[in-house]
Amino acid sequence: MGPAPAGEQLCGAIVEPEVMEPALEGTGKERKKASSRKRTLAEPPAKGLLQPVKLSRAELYKEPTNEELNHLRETEILFHSSLLRLQVEELLKEVRLSEKKKDRIDAFLREVNQRVVRVPSVPETELTDQAWLPAGVRVPLHQVPYAVKGCFCFLPPAQVTVVGSYLLGTCIRPDINVDVALTMPREILQDKDGLNQRYFRKRALYLAHLAHHLAQDPLFGSVCFSYTNGCHLKPSLLLRPRGKDERLVTVRLHPCPPPDFFRPCRLLPTKNNVRSAWYRGQSPAGDGSPEPPTPHYNTWVLQDTALESHLQLLSTMLGSAQGLKDGVALLKVWLRQRELDKGQGGFTGFLVSMLVVFLVSTRKIHTTMSGYQVLRSVLQFLATTDLTVNGISLCLSSDPSLPALADFHQAFSVVFLDSSGHLNLCADVTASTYHQVQYEARLSMTLLDSRADDGFHLLLMTPKPMIRAFDHVLHLHPLSRLQAACHRLKLWPELQDNGGDYVSAALGPLTTLLEQGLGTRLNLLAHSRPPVPEVSWAGSRVPRDTKDIQDPPKHKDSGTLTLGLLLRPEGLTSVLELGPEADQPEAAKFRQFWGFRSELRRFQDGAIREAVVWEAASMSQKRLIPHQVVTHLLALHTDIPETCVHYVGGPLDALIQGLKETSSTGEEALAVAVCCYDDLSRLLWGLEGLPLTVSAVQGAHPVLRYTEVFPPTPVRPASSFYEPLQERSSLLPRLDKPCPAYVEPMTVVCHLEGSGQWPQDAEAVQRVRAAFQLRLAELLTQQHGLQCRATATHTDVLKDGFVFRIRMAYQREPQILKEVQSPEGMISLRDTPASLHLERDTRQLPLLTSALHGLQQQHPAFSGVARLAKRWVRAQLLGEGFTDESLDLVAAALFLHPEPFTPPSSPQVGFLRFLYLVSTFDWKNNPLIVNLNNELTVEEQVEMRSGFLAARAQLPVMVIVTPQDRKHSVWTQDGPSAQILQQLVVLAAEALPMLEKQLMDPRGPGDIRTVFRPPLDIYDVLIRLSPRHIPRHRQAVDSPAASFCRGLLSQPGPSSLMPVLGYDPPQLYLRQLRVGPKQLNDPGEGTSSTKGHMVMSRGEELVMVPNVEAILEDFAVLGEGLVQTVEARSERWTV
Repeated sequence: MGPAPAGEQLCGAIVEPEVMEPALEGTGKERKKASSRKRTLAEPPAKGLLQPVKLSRAELYKEPTNEELNHLRETEILFHSSLLRLQVEELLKEVRLSEKKKDRIDAFLREVNQRVVRVPSVPETELTDQAWLPAGVRVPLHQVPYAVKGCFCFLPPAQVTVVGSYLLGTCIRPDINVDVALTMPREILQDKDGLNQRYFRKRALYLAHLAHHLAQDPLFGSVCFSYTNGCHLKPSLLLRPRGKDERLVTVRLHPCPPPDFFRPCRLLPTKNNVRSAWYRGQSPAGDGSPEPPTPHYNTWVLQDTALESHLQLLSTMLGSAQGLKDGVALLKVWLRQRELDKGQGGFTGFLVSMLVVFLVSTRKIHTTMSGYQVLRSVLQFLATTDLTVNGISLCLSSDPSLPALADFHQAFSVVFLDSSGHLNLCADVTASTYHQVQYEARLSMTLLDSRADDGFHLLLMTPKPMIRAFDHVLHLHPLSRLQAACHRLKLWPELQDNGGDYVSAALGPLTTLLEQGLGTRLNLLAHSRPPVPEVSWAGSRVPRDTKDIQDPPKHKDSGTLTLGLLLRPEGLTSVLELGPEADQPEAAKFRQFWGFRSELRRFQDGAIREAVVWEAASMSQKRLIPHQVVTHLLALHTDIPETCVHYVGGPLDALIQGLKETSSTGEEALAVAVCCYDDLSRLLWGLEGLPLTVSAVQGAHPVLRYTEVFPPTPVRPASSFYEPLQERSSLLPRLDKPCPAYVEPMTVVCHLEGSGQWPQDAEAVQRVRAAFQLRLAELLTQQHGLQCRATATHTDVLKDGFVFRIRMAYQREPQILKEVQSPEGMISLRDTPASLHLERDTRQLPLLTSALHGLQQQHPAFSGVARLAKRWVRAQLLGEGFTDESLDLVAAALFLHPEPFTPPSSPQVGFLRFLYLVSTFDWKNNPLIVNLNNELTVEEQVEMRSGFLAARAQLPVMVIVTPQDRKHSVWTQDGPSAQILQQLVVLAAEALPMLEKQLMDPRGPGDIRTVFRPPLDIYDVLIRLSPRHIPRHRQAVDSPAASFCRGLLSQPGPSSLMPVLGYDPPQLYLRQLRVGPKQLNDPGEGTSSTKGHMVMSRGEELVMVPNVEAILEDFAVLGEGLVQTVEARSERWTV
């Protein structure tokens, strides 16, 4: 029996988010002279910024020593690279126990041994006569049924042996568990103790007496019970030291029988050792039917008999091979990061240790391999071997009396036999858990084969909790409903085998039922069951009152059964479950499985089939079809009502729903706008009368890449809200009406063909383009009857209620703007702000929009993830620091580089990964590479990372590179600043655990909008605005129940009025505020030098300081009519 690692996270293996330094741009610019060597040295780099190590010439060309050559040879043979070797060695140092801690643990173990052997004996009594137990002492086992034959007496253990990973040196921090086997004397046990839980009753009484006496000892800080691998029949006693070493170690006492006490032939998987007449209280059937086998019960008895033999086997195989031990430690880290070793049925560290032994015995692993090679070999074996179909065995004996593998496959989901050939090591592992292990191993092998620079970090340092790894999660609560499910599914033999644990009995049939129902929608189904809570033994001392003693936890107290669904995007949104034809024999099974939801339907090909149709109109409803499937099947087949199924798949959808749409998250509205754009594009292509033909039409707006948080809807302005300006054919909002609805035009770039008649002067090109804009408006109006309004830079076109802003572009104009003439008349090409801005708007932005549009076609969840991400960033009042394009690229990285996950299939899990990426990515020392269309090779990405550090001082704080933008990070050139990025990192790090905790709460997520509300307590001044003049008032995180009419007609139909575009008073006011402080701080703006300032005396000097009261009064004056109040929190700041 190996140790089951306790704890939820590998603390030493998780990188904390780095705090950004504000002043990043000044790195390495200043230099000083060293008088001794008379040469310049660089200033110390900014904190946290990686710099190359500088060596002297002698050190640089020094010949390598023999030791260094051997080290390099080992690295080349045993590892991919020197970096990987360093990373593995550092991780192993972090998770291993230090010698000092080992000495303290050894001392504590000696004290435990001395106290255990001194526990007084108890005379023999009947098992049912437990009056000898002191008052208040509880037996850590549900004795149901209570009546059982046999006698019990307590004697000190015949032998106390440390077993498990501690002696082997493969235990890992932070939670160190030492397993100690207590061999019970033969006098305690009788021949038939293997029947009807007699052995387990005696085992529990043995621990109860031990706990009563050890709890009185001041050596122990806590004495409590837990359950081995979640098995309610096998409690173990947990001892922790008192004082400063309380968190150092947990010693787990496991009573076990003497060697060879139980005959293995009586504990085969085909044998019965729990009689139905005893367990059910019924007389045996007279029809001669055999008793049902109890394979799990038999296995739990065998496990206690094999503790020492397993230790000897592991010690023989791993004892002198440090590489094997390192590999086991790495595998345990890998399991823990994926939460695969938690709870009942987990794939524990003991199992991977035995798997390494198996691979050594079959010569697939050699004892000279490094820890990394062992890790890789085991993952390769797991990825390619299905133990649910083809079991494996450590037994080398050819004894015909041994049971066959087929017997174990009939009794267990996963088969891995130990060296005796009688014990299935994976008896407690469910098929779902093993398939999850296989799936993770395949992903890990793909990651290792890619030889990515960050492969080690993604494989062993990145946690994968269920809520972040699976698209949808559902909680079954309360667990007592599974008792009725066992009755409905007629699982009496399984209940008898599991000692009445209806959760374990129902888990396998439940997952099989859901896997069959979800079918092609499902990629993987996994279950997560937290460990059974520890039962306190009155804290640290003897209980003063029997109320302080806790009863053993019931099966319903085992926490919550949580299921994770990893979905297939291609089959997720189908509303039809197609069954067999009506005359086929499978039709009856189909009807029985789906119940009343199955109905006969005639299809277009004339076939009449059984089918199930789910109600879903919008894309968000189609993503939640698995919810309908799960609740229907559980209610139909297991009597679990919908109220007990807490499905977490779309609680965040409400944040991106339209103002009037409660069943759609806007994908349909975005598709309508994109279709309108496609129609306009065809009109532009077929336009007649332009001097030059159109060579390309490209979208350049978030709507056209499906990432606009609130998609536009067709608008029909109400004339009563405006005053017409006849001379300009425009509308002017009326002052006595609320602010009209905000309408943002969608930018479209229209490229014209090249021609030798284009002028070569930048200003002349602009004038020609302006003429094209005017001509375009005339032609669209004449040929297609569209309402247009032309300016020198663009043409606004109203089509089907949508407004498009068309910009004519000439491909050589950016190059013309780069031309700079020297005083000598020489013309050179140099990037200018105007050329960079034009190139970004007319070339790079359309290309990005096109690439992200294609990404949306491949991954339908991209739209929801990007919109949720922008919604959250804007809600934190940080939106001005981040462009739409930069946030879209961060969201795209989650789909293009999802390792160690798979691309998200739901907005919920994608948003959680967005928060994790933002909060943990090392923005200072790494660029975020977004490989759109997979255009960048691995070598090019390595080169980009190398060039990044060399040019770090000239790059923005946040660097995002793409195949079209490999050096400059154009989308983050104007922001964010170091302070804004640091604030975003901190907020994401705080929001992620809060949101995950809410989503994993089986009682429901509660108020999901909590993480979207901005933290207003960090601001010194709050300016509250009038809702009357906020056109996007209904888009607030906490949307008001009622707002003002915004001057839009609700009836559909054509409109000849061009709406007011881009009119948003809060944004205009904010723009004025940003300009204002510059004028106040600059006395050269044509005003007196005292404007916005006042004179104060500091000591003997008179100084000018900002006049805060006057400035805040100006804020109110600037926003007259818009500003309600200006709230100054003067205690938060000083002048």
